[in-house]
Amino acid sequence: MRVSDSRGSAPWPEGDGHPHARPAPARPGEPPFPGPPAPPTGGQLVSGQLVSGQLVSGQLVSGRLGRWLRERVEPRDPLHPVAWARAGLPGWARRHRWFLVVFGLGALLRLVTALGYRPALWFPDSYTYVVTAMRPRPDLVRPAGYSMFLRLLEAFHSFALAVTVQHVLGLLVGVMVYVTVLRRGGPSWAAVLACVPVLLDAYQIELEHLLVSDSLFTFLVVGAVCLAMRPPTPRSAAALGLVLAAATLTRTVGLPLIAVFALVLLAHGVRGAGAPARPGRAVARLTVPFLVAALLPVAGYAGWFYATYQRVGLVGSNGVFLYARTMAFADCSVMKPPADLAVLCDSRPPASRPASQEYIWNAEAPLPRLPGITFTKETDTLAGRFASLAIRSQPLDYLRSTLTELGRSFTLGRPVYPDAETYGYYEFPDTVPPPPGRNPAVVGKEFAQRYEGGPVTLRISEPFAGLMRAYQDVARLPGTALLVILLAPPAAWLVRAGSARTRRPPARRAHSNRASSNRASSDWGIAWATAWALLLVPPATAQFDYRYVLPVVPLACLAAALSVRRLRRRTRPAAPIDRPSNIK
Repeated sequence: MRVSDSRGSAPWPEGDGHPHARPAPARPGEPPFPGPPAPPTGGQLVSGQLVSGQLVSGQLVSGRLGRWLRERVEPRDPLHPVAWARAGLPGWARRHRWFLVVFGLGALLRLVTALGYRPALWFPDSYTYVVTAMRPRPDLVRPAGYSMFLRLLEAFHSFALAVTVQHVLGLLVGVMVYVTVLRRGGPSWAAVLACVPVLLDAYQIELEHLLVSDSLFTFLVVGAVCLAMRPPTPRSAAALGLVLAAATLTRTVGLPLIAVFALVLLAHGVRGAGAPARPGRAVARLTVPFLVAALLPVAGYAGWFYATYQRVGLVGSNGVFLYARTMAFADCSVMKPPADLAVLCDSRPPASRPASQEYIWNAEAPLPRLPGITFTKETDTLAGRFASLAIRSQPLDYLRSTLTELGRSFTLGRPVYPDAETYGYYEFPDTVPPPPGRNPAVVGKEFAQRYEGGPVTLRISEPFAGLMRAYQDVARLPGTALLVILLAPPAAWLVRAGSARTRRPPARRAHSNRASSNRASSDWGIAWATAWALLLVPPATAQFDYRYVLPVVPLACLAAALSVRRLRRRTRPAAPIDRPSNIK
């Protein structure tokens, strides 16, 4: 006998095929195993609503919502996690054993760092971040995103906790890179290799132990890139916009990335448009949530900045930094500036001038000698005019100087630059650094003591500190290796394109190459473009700094690992096998 449900659906088989049938007892004489209670006639009551099969309030429940409801309606076994750990964890650990080894070593190195240098390492910018955290208001030089991060942890009164969170963020960056490569179809060995510079580079670990914004910025940017590689939806586009807004308010170099990712979503929308006559709807479905989520927080911060200083922007130092950048090549005999700009000239030849940052922070430089503080509206406007005139008058010199600064990112060694003091902050110290000498840092130290609830003097503990100093001497990614990693994805694309031209018939070649290019760009293009954007903006607007290069490393490794996938899948067709025939 077969029965049908009241809705006329497919018939249910008798016995074990019925979804509510009770299983037979395991042994004779035992009571049957208690199964789930039978639902009421016509459905099941869930949160006060009648669930009739898959129908909730007249709407079809399927996919994620259906699974979510079933998980909450069905009884749960409290021993399920233990059973999964016994059954599934060993196999999972075997599959990811090499990544777990690298991850474990990275975690151990960060633990040794935390034991060797307590509570944290300090950079000159650290004091400004602490002042903004303890006295919330926009800063003229740096956005307040990292300061708000410190403010969230202020209740614990521990800089050690702040750098511990930064170490955790560094480990999560490695996890995101590894998971993204595997999800995009990359080989596991490429995913592991992509994580090695992120998790084991000594300078990455040292940067995470510094109270600066770069670790938080790296986590946000890598998270945005990994999120952009997932199938785009309006919700994920809005989440992507929020992450990029947070990155921009952490470091202003993130602002150009909003335009980069908007173009990526625009391309997704054009390719995914179902109706050729109305492509605008598919484009707007992704770009509008993204732009709203990305620009609203930035506009809100800009409004706060304007209310504080009556100036438009996120910071008030763009003109000053660009002026300092142009002083590497600016020649007033060529520029012929007006009298109000001539006071910013340097009579020394460019080869004899100091690094660009000295024209901002050195009290004897032309700009700091002007009345008032360096970052007033009038001074910043004056410096911006000088920089604009220098670039217009000497465009080739500006380009040559920018490329020279960019080339410092790819040196085999690690020469001292821009000066010994700044360079020393990126090394694990063997002695306690002297107290700050500049007045803003002295004020910042007072706020830091309030934040910590006590002294903030660095304590160096041996042998842990000595182990990290020795490790830093040998464990780093050379700049030349970074250049090779950045060149690997386009080289792989060229090899793939050349192979496609030689192997495919002429009639199908153009369409096939175009489709292959679109797939490849969706894999590694966004990570590769983001890495180059982060590399190019600082040399063009400020100057080269070693800590500006480190956020590029996980993005470059991610792009290279994703480009390997296409080379791995390109295989030759098998040759036909001659089989002996039985027919005579």
